[in-house]
Amino acid sequence: MKVHPQEIEARFRRHAVRVTRQRAAIYAALTETTSHPTAEDLYRTVKRQQPLMSRNTVYYTLGVLRQAGLVREVNVGHHVARFDGNVTAHHHLICLGCSRIMDVMDDGLNQLALSHRQARGFQVLGHRVEFHGYCAECQHAQENVMKRRE
Repeated sequence: MKVHPQEIEARFRRHAVRVTRQRAAIYAALTETTSHPTAEDLYRTVKRQQPLMSRNTVYYTLGVLRQAGLVREVNVGHHVARFDGNVTAHHHLICLGCSRIMDVMDDGLNQLALSHRQARGFQVLGHRVEFHGYCAECQHAQENVMKRRE
């Protein structure tokens, strides 16, 4: 979803994040995709628009945006951190074959709660549900492998 530059500035100000052209470009690139990119993916994307962008700027900015609550780090079974520009309540499908992460918007999952007894005094501030399995493309590829073996 494309976020207007004025909205980016407003979000940064609400979260006490200094507005710079590089930060805005990184944030815009992240909010415009649902692919949950790595910092390196974002660097390659933003570098096309901002030729003087450094990797360090991307990594540092992602840390600033994560601390401010403007992005989420999604690091589920991957060897590198992936990032999500959608910080609304949602969950993920995670492919064990290709490592793709897909969003799941389901109000029923958002309503999950532990009973007081189950929580054992633990103060729950939030939760994420992850479904692990194989995407359609990976299932299809596996079916093709199995057919060749027959």
